[in-house]
Amino acid sequence: MNKAKNLAFSYSYILPSFILTAVLGIYPIAWAMRYMFYDYKGYGAEKFIGLDNFTRVFKDHEFWNSVVNTFVYAGGKLVLSIPLALILAVLLNQKIRGRNVLRAIIFMPTIISTAVMAVVFFTIFNSYNGILNQFLMKYKLIGSAVDWLGVDYSMLTVILVAVWGAVGNYMLLFLAGLQNIPEDVYESSALDGANKLQQFRYITIPMLGPVMQMIIMLAIINALKGYESIMVMTDGGPVGKTNVMFLYVYKLFFPTAGSGAATQIQEMGYGSAVAFVTAVIVGLITILYFYGSKRMSQYE
Repeated sequence: MNKAKNLAFSYSYILPSFILTAVLGIYPIAWAMRYMFYDYKGYGAEKFIGLDNFTRVFKDHEFWNSVVNTFVYAGGKLVLSIPLALILAVLLNQKIRGRNVLRAIIFMPTIISTAVMAVVFFTIFNSYNGILNQFLMKYKLIGSAVDWLGVDYSMLTVILVAVWGAVGNYMLLFLAGLQNIPEDVYESSALDGANKLQQFRYITIPMLGPVMQMIIMLAIINALKGYESIMVMTDGGPVGKTNVMFLYVYKLFFPTAGSGAATQIQEMGYGSAVAFVTAVIVGLITILYFYGSKRMSQYE
């Protein structure tokens, strides 16, 4: 009797979390999976259409353009943020004055609202009266205003903003890994004549392997599903140059005045099918990374 009472008491602690997960997580997924097979605009009658939504997905050039943009955005973010985070972690792991303050400053963007951060950077990169253009023109570094959010530079701009927001988090994780490496290893290698660069190449990088695998996995997932700052800064424009997968899905469920021709009408049914295909793409990339990282670790 006491065992049953203790068990019921224990489950009562996780019941609120289970209810929230069911209501806010499981139910919306089940709802979306049902409407994948319906022509449903979010209002009016539902019409069962079978796999027609999926047929439409594979013919939707705007969606596949967003897939390509997502890979460009994710690749740029990974290539810039992870090496930069590692370098900063190594530097701020040294015994230098004010390192805790510097760590806090670099980590600060991680806790700032993405929407607020994007609004600030929009004012910086604004083509007409942006702070960056004014600064560059004042010191004669450019002759005329650069359209940082235009066709040529918009993707680079949103990638740089994403790197600024992510590098502090990855730096902190690298710092945790660096502080778990015993000092004795470095001291022994120094006695054998290894310099700082050799210690970094043959000690730091290999011993950070497990931490780096986790950081790369988190970075891939976050980069593939990121869209908030892009929505605020460019809304996927101009002409779809920064339209990424999750932003495209968002516009199908919550269309805005600036949406493209294919996304001006709310389409819950089609949006559910696109969301499912998007989730499959992210899942496949994650599985491939897991498989690849596992294979690489076998040869270390």
